[in-house]
Amino acid sequence: MRFTFLGSGTSTGVPVIGCGCAICASDNPKNKRLRVAGMLSWDEFNVVIDTGPDFRQQMLRHRITDLHAVLLTHSHVDHLYGLDDIRIFCYRAGGRIPIFGERAVLDRVMHVFDYAFQAKAEGGGVPQLELNEIRIGEPFKVLGREVMPLRVWHGSTPVTSFRLGNFAYVTDTNRVPDETLEGLQGLDTLILDALRERRHSTHFSIEEAVEVAQRLEAKRTYFIHMTHDVDHDSVNAALPDNIHLAFDGLELDL
Repeated sequence: MRFTFLGSGTSTGVPVIGCGCAICASDNPKNKRLRVAGMLSWDEFNVVIDTGPDFRQQMLRHRITDLHAVLLTHSHVDHLYGLDDIRIFCYRAGGRIPIFGERAVLDRVMHVFDYAFQAKAEGGGVPQLELNEIRIGEPFKVLGREVMPLRVWHGSTPVTSFRLGNFAYVTDTNRVPDETLEGLQGLDTLILDALRERRHSTHFSIEEAVEVAQRLEAKRTYFIHMTHDVDHDSVNAALPDNIHLAFDGLELDL
């Protein structure tokens, strides 16, 4: 199994529109961050985690021709609103693509993309979505692989994290409940939210994320969801040896 960082940036992306700061003006490609998303690949299957506004660009960048499932962590714009672009994969597959999320997330999908669920949609094509409700703490199967959904909190917003074997993806959080910490023991690879060096009300700071990563003792940890306050090279160099900043396009063998 392989994991690809499709995007490693926060909701604004980096560079930020209209910003001339040193990071936004940087020519270091690791400081160019599309909205956060990832893709798991095994056998002939590709499974995307979140479909933000940069989803189309991410699929083109990585020359993805087939998509087989989508896991949704929550329904904020930077994680969901590119879902319409899944329709080209539906055409290619000749049918619906399964979408996995908690009930509130699926309800948001049905609201935002209501045209996809109408009996007859006039005009152009629509995404064909097979909605699959998941529940925290209840494992489910995706293309033969078992996935465990675990709860984290993004301020007051519930977010789903996902564990597959010894890999876990934990985005948009500033609080990981004890039962989830227990469920994240024994990891080889942890992907974890780390917004910036300063503290934030709904995201881990880099210092807080380091503390969580060290508590979990994963063999390797990669931070995601960074702002334009984070210079990749200098911040990455100051992290512990087994903790790294992710960057767009990075691929990991799992």
